[in-house]
Amino acid sequence: MKRTFSFLICILFFGCISKNDNSKNDAYLKLADKELCDYVRPLIGTHGEGNTFPGAVAPFGMLQISPDTDTEDWGSAAGYEYSDSSMLGFSLTHFNGTGIPDLGDFLFVPSVGKIKFQPGKKDGSTAGYRTRFSHNDETASPGYYSVILPEHNIKVELASAERAGMLQFTFPQTDSANIMIDLHHVLHWKIIWSSVRIVNDSVVTGYHQVKGWAKERLVYFAAIFSKKFDDCGIIKNGEPVIYNTRRFRSRFESCDTNLQVFARYKTIMNEAIRVKVGISAISADNAMKNLKAEIPGWGFHKVVQQTRDKWNKELQCIEIDASEADMETFYTALYHAFLTPALYEDIDGNYMGLDKTVHESQGFTNYAIFSLWDTYRAVHPLFNLIQAERNADMINSMLAHYDQSTDHLLPVWSLNSNETWCMIGYHAVPVIADAYLKGVKGFDVLRAYNAIKTTAMNPDYDNVMMYAEIGYVPFDKENEAVSKTLEYAFDDYCIAEMAKALGKDDDYKYFIKRAMAYKNIFDTSVGYMRGKDSKGNWREKFTPDFFEQWGDFTEGTSRQYTWYVPHDIKGLINIMGKDKFNTKLDSLFITNINIKRDGVDDIQGRIGEYWHGNEPSHHIAFLYNYIGKPWKTQELVHKIINTQYGNKPNSLCGNDDCGQMSAWYIFNIMGFYPVCPASDYYVIGSPCVAKAVMHLSNGKDLTIKADNYSNMNIYIQSVFLNGKKWNNTYIPFEEIKNGGEIQFIMGSKPNMKWGTMSENAPPSFSN
Repeated sequence: MKRTFSFLICILFFGCISKNDNSKNDAYLKLADKELCDYVRPLIGTHGEGNTFPGAVAPFGMLQISPDTDTEDWGSAAGYEYSDSSMLGFSLTHFNGTGIPDLGDFLFVPSVGKIKFQPGKKDGSTAGYRTRFSHNDETASPGYYSVILPEHNIKVELASAERAGMLQFTFPQTDSANIMIDLHHVLHWKIIWSSVRIVNDSVVTGYHQVKGWAKERLVYFAAIFSKKFDDCGIIKNGEPVIYNTRRFRSRFESCDTNLQVFARYKTIMNEAIRVKVGISAISADNAMKNLKAEIPGWGFHKVVQQTRDKWNKELQCIEIDASEADMETFYTALYHAFLTPALYEDIDGNYMGLDKTVHESQGFTNYAIFSLWDTYRAVHPLFNLIQAERNADMINSMLAHYDQSTDHLLPVWSLNSNETWCMIGYHAVPVIADAYLKGVKGFDVLRAYNAIKTTAMNPDYDNVMMYAEIGYVPFDKENEAVSKTLEYAFDDYCIAEMAKALGKDDDYKYFIKRAMAYKNIFDTSVGYMRGKDSKGNWREKFTPDFFEQWGDFTEGTSRQYTWYVPHDIKGLINIMGKDKFNTKLDSLFITNINIKRDGVDDIQGRIGEYWHGNEPSHHIAFLYNYIGKPWKTQELVHKIINTQYGNKPNSLCGNDDCGQMSAWYIFNIMGFYPVCPASDYYVIGSPCVAKAVMHLSNGKDLTIKADNYSNMNIYIQSVFLNGKKWNNTYIPFEEIKNGGEIQFIMGSKPNMKWGTMSENAPPSFSN
């Protein structure tokens, strides 16, 4: 539906257009006539790196119906790999671009002819219900997905609300149209129990329990079919469930680890059979309540339009003036950023807690899927600006996790009422501290502060207390010791900043001392961060390019992790020396080392040894601002934007990791980045569009203009912040929290005088 705000988009995107420039005017009006959903490309992902999923989902939706092409390959962790030519079916839950597969609950498989109940092999060596498809027959947009399955002459269409969705299967004329639900299907992991009931001639309910990345995950479904079954049945371990007084009392229910349920129909040509489905972590009854509340009728396109309207509303929070290709890349990134964390409560406000009991969310909406090692860097800082109310709900969800934790820990990497303990650090801390310091309302500040302090003082978590005692994590006592030291130090800086703002002086002194721990593992003899044992001895074997360095680093090398001191870059310059800092930084982006990980060459997303495909590198390009060479940052931002992103399938250079890769792009399109969350500033990069308008959560507008911007004019000549000339290479939060304007004047050559003085550098603790 084209709406009246199209004209407003034209004004916001493009400002004043010369009446004499008719060709330019026509081009802009053509862009402005589209809805923002039209620019989203859900098929954009990355090959072999934990793809995003292309299916139907509402903003931050709990149910995400999407095709699955594989269950075993970790490269298709979200279930869908673009290079595959066959698919298994359409499952109800997915997440965005993580490196580990999970979810993929309850696979719906339409077919014609004899029903097959086993998936078959992707290489064709074993036949099954897997079926061929072509990307030419796919359509994907926010809230909608469709594909044609040529082997069965079936058109599949998917639509989704928040907790419920609809599948529409358009069949040919046949006496053997089938819809099968495979309860045994899940991405990669193991079903340890399941149950299914054929309630009547058009309703099926069930559940399964998964032992996976999330070790104990229950999910229920309820499905209503638009047409009564001509025939139906249950398959258990490959055999039909029949009424038998010795074995079964009913053919309409069963339980075991390997179950499928099917419905069969006679159909006329192009007959559409719809299935409405709801999910819940609590009960099949709640799944049905979710379904009936969100999709009371049978209007498939009504569901599509309602969700599309929600997406258009969410995507309006940032509006840009850009080419059509850049619009597609940008709004796909914004779409990805708004997929997770995902809603995780039923329509009545009840949810399954970490303690595996039912809780009611009182005063907040509960969310799940917190990939915090990734998302604290840019996703949650972005939410503080444009999704503040939702981010407060996410923080309340983390605090509920803390309350239900027997360890009194905030989430590390939580997944649907489970803690996966994946990755390192205690990065709920910067999310909470940054939100408080950015003025986000809606959560109990003192309760939150107590939670972050208690988490950082936990005596059992990954040698935190030894780190506190001796000033670093020793490699002979803890794996990934160097990375943990660095990430703990940053988290402690965030606690210190929140303590200072709350007037807790003793806590501030304690945690800011811990935040300086990075100095204890910097080896001046080699100029890099290096593992140290509990007796104070450096690890004997050392090379800065060795991936994971005998277990001292987390997904990276010392050459990459040495720069991870976002709160005290000036302090790092002091101990490294400014000239060496510059030389090493230059070499990072030009040196190519053949890194091997688990026997796999060519880790994606590298520029030299800078690894944009993984999060610990995401702040490094901005460090030139700290040594008076901001033009190098400006060059690198554009190089990363142009080489690591795009509007085609497989454009992403690495896992999107629940939106972090996308959030980096969103910030940098606008010309600044939160190098140090929980600080009061953003570091300037270089704007990559002519104009952007960010509609802040407080109702104010922040306008970013890049005068003279083009693909050649990437260098900042001067900056005006709210009308005053600005020579600093950072933007204080105080200057933009109530909206305003950032004006960049761009040129084709570096301005060696702008932002080059020491006083123009971004703040650091050691300043």
